Amino acid sequence: MENISPWLEGIFRWMHVLAGVLWIGLLYFFNWVNTQFAPKLSAEAKKEALPIILPRTLYFFRWGAVFTWVTGILLLGLIYHMGGASVMMADGAELGNNHFIGLAVVLGSIFVYDILWKNMAGTAAVAVSFLLAAGSAYLFTDVLGYNTRAATIHVGALFGTLMAFNVWFRIWPAQRKIISAIAAGEAPDGSLAALAGMRSKHNTYMSVPLIYTMLAQHNVVMYPYGWMGVAGAIAIGWALTAHIYKKSASDAPGKY
Repeated sequence: MENISPWLEGIFRWMHVLAGVLWIGLLYFFNWVNTQFAPKLSAEAKKEALPIILPRTLYFFRWGAVFTWVTGILLLGLIYHMGGASVMMADGAELGNNHFIGLAVVLGSIFVYDILWKNMAGTAAVAVSFLLAAGSAYLFTDVLGYNTRAATIHVGALFGTLMAFNVWFRIWPAQRKIISAIAAGEAPDGSLAALAGMRSKHNTYMSVPLIYTMLAQHNVVMYPYGWMGVAGAIAIGWALTAHIYKKSASDAPGKY
């Protein structure tokens, strides 16, 4: 197994980055290009073009999400949960039940996030989401005892899990119904469009700090700050995303 693991890690990492580039690239296309382009089309143009381009784009989008998430979880298990305490715990202690607790936090975040955004909205929901994200970083470092590197990538895995859930269980089901309505020349259900748009926007906001967590494994500048460094990266990432949204909605990107 020791001889096989480096090969598996290399293959999974390559697939993870490739699928992630595909997934996140299309996510940015939807949120920063298509959201400004599609509303400007005439009803006839929408009926002709969108049922052709959207299914093809969503195909790569949703399968890119699957392969990114699966290879990410495999890497998480291979490097951290099977790699021993030396790469996981801040004090080199035995992992014990912290294996299961860490993975439970990553997977259980789906239910907390989905319930939150079904019952709250606006600034209050954003504030609670940030506190939960920062709290998860604190939980990994100061409660479970993960070192900063391990805690950072587990926060990234948490975001990636929420994003994959959104794609397959919220965005894609809604988009299928929207595409069918457009193809039939009918007005799509506004609530479906709002749901898909909101969750896609959430994914965009989560993707920027997620990319930071991936790159942070090779950049230790924030490590001395522990969970506060991770929380700070999330806040900076969200501010940067808001700026790009504002830019994408202006006339500037349409000029050349």
